[in-house]
Amino acid sequence: MSLLSPVLEQIHLLGIVPVIAIDRAEDAVPLARALVEGGLPCAEVTFRTTAAEASIKAIAKAFPDMTLGAGTVLTTEHVDKATGAGAKYIVSPGLNPSVVEYCMKKNIPITPGVATPSDVERAIGLGLQVVKFFPAEQAGGAKYVKALGGPYKEISFIPTGGVDENNLLSYLKLSNVFACGGSWMVKQELIAAQKFDEIRSLTSAAIVKMLGFELRHVGMNAPDAERAMAGAKLIADITGMAVKEGNSSIFVGTQFEFLKRMYLGEHGHLAVGTNFIHRAAAYLERKGYKMRADEKSEKDGKLVAIYFEAEVGGFALHLLQV
Repeated sequence: MSLLSPVLEQIHLLGIVPVIAIDRAEDAVPLARALVEGGLPCAEVTFRTTAAEASIKAIAKAFPDMTLGAGTVLTTEHVDKATGAGAKYIVSPGLNPSVVEYCMKKNIPITPGVATPSDVERAIGLGLQVVKFFPAEQAGGAKYVKALGGPYKEISFIPTGGVDENNLLSYLKLSNVFACGGSWMVKQELIAAQKFDEIRSLTSAAIVKMLGFELRHVGMNAPDAERAMAGAKLIADITGMAVKEGNSSIFVGTQFEFLKRMYLGEHGHLAVGTNFIHRAAAYLERKGYKMRADEKSEKDGKLVAIYFEAEVGGFALHLLQV
C-alpha cells in the first residue's frame, strides 16, 4: 500500500472513530473535550443534523489538533461546508463518484461507504485505498469483511454501523480492517442529556477493550546462565510448569522469564501484552509516556516489543504484541 495521508494514518493509529450526531452546537466542545480526555482525540461529526457545520467549526477552534472529520457527506456542497468549518477528512455512507473525485482533486482524504464487491471494485478504480464498510453488521459483519479480503487485498475497510464494545475486536483483528467507527460511547441521548462524564468513561473503556492490556510475564535478571537456570528450576519445582531454555533467557511456563545476563531494570522487566502494539504505544505516548526506540524487537518486519523509558519498583516495562 502506497503512502497514506497523515490524517488517515492517524485514524489507523487511533483504531476507533467516534461517529457523532449533535443536535445542539453548544454541546460540541464539551463533547470533544470528553473524547480527548477519554483518550480518543478523534470525531466524525455527521451531517445528519443542522448543527453539524457549526459543531465542526467549534471543535476545530477549541481542539485544532483533533482528528476531526465530517460524516454523512452526500454532496460536494457538504464537502465545502465541512472543510470550510475545519473538517480534515470526509466520510460518506455510499460511493458517489462525483463526491470522491471532487475530494481527491482537492487532496481531501475521503472514505466513502461500500457494501458489495461491486462497490469495492469501483473504489479501487477511483484510486482509493481505505473505504468505509457500511452498514457493517447489517451488511454481513466481520465474516463478510474477512471474505472481502480474499480477492481485494489492496484495500482496507473501516466497518461502521452496529459496531460496539461486544464485536469491536472481531473486526479490528482482521488484517484488512483499518479502524472501526462507532457511536456506542457517544450515543445521541447521552449528548442531549449532557452526560459528558459518562461519555469520557465509555471512551476510556473502549480503548481498554481495544488494547487489551494484561501482564504477560515477569522477567528477572541473572548474572549468568547458571544462576538463571537455578532460578528457573526453583519456580518450576514450586509450580510444576515446564522449563524452556532459549539463547538469551529461560522461560518457566509463559509467566516467568529468567535472563542469562543483567539487562534493563535493576531486577528485570514486566511484559505488558496488548492486542495492537502500535496503537498502544501511540496511546501511551499521548498520555505522556515515552518509549525507547533503541530498545525494541521486530519479527518479519513488524514491531513485537518496545520498552518504556519509565521503570517501576526496579523493573523495566515493555509492551508485547500478543
